[in-house]
Amino acid sequence: MPDTTTVMPKTVSRSDWLVARKALLEQEKRLTRERDALSEARRQLPMVRIDKDYVFEGPEGQVRLIDLFQGRRQLIVYHFMFDPAWEKACPGCTGFVKDLPDLKGLHEHDTSLAVIGRAPQAKLEAYRRLQGWDITLYSSFGSDFNYDFHVTSDETVTPAEYNYRPRAEHLANGEPWFADGEQHGISVFLREGDEVFHTYSTYARGVEPLVPVLHYLDLTPLGRQGA
Repeated sequence: MPDTTTVMPKTVSRSDWLVARKALLEQEKRLTRERDALSEARRQLPMVRIDKDYVFEGPEGQVRLIDLFQGRRQLIVYHFMFDPAWEKACPGCTGFVKDLPDLKGLHEHDTSLAVIGRAPQAKLEAYRRLQGWDITLYSSFGSDFNYDFHVTSDETVTPAEYNYRPRAEHLANGEPWFADGEQHGISVFLREGDEVFHTYSTYARGVEPLVPVLHYLDLTPLGRQGA
């Protein structure tokens, strides 16, 4: 049930509301300038050449990481939480894919988007059909991809970390849900000819800027209500 315990804003005259709104507008403008500066800093991050030949399973067979670009220069990957042992994907990740925009806007800017989960392709395809999605889901089952990009944490495979923090730190901080298993995130890649470079990854709340429903709720007096 939605949280209805939120303290309601006080009621004031229109003129007093306008004073408060203009003060908030100054804060919004500062945030916009800071966000622009942050975006520029993100674009200036150094990049890492991908030397491993990652192979994924799509509905029509195996594809390589470079194939996911679909001939475009940039690729955004959404790391979709779907453990091979699960019968359903993470509800939050399901909501993320459900709310994806029309990808034509990305394509017009030489950018592709791929959704990759660790469950076998048959499970992903069945889930895609169940949800009625027309987007392709790719499986990283059996590859190092999830481990190398730290969205599957398993100390028996590789030293585990999530959101740039080691497993021990998450446990010490009382965050065991970040210490083991499947996680969500976004990674960005750039293609130069036949070479692929990793430019950026973000995890946890770093994905929020791409979840439109949260930003709509942030405009309302009751806020996210636990979302």
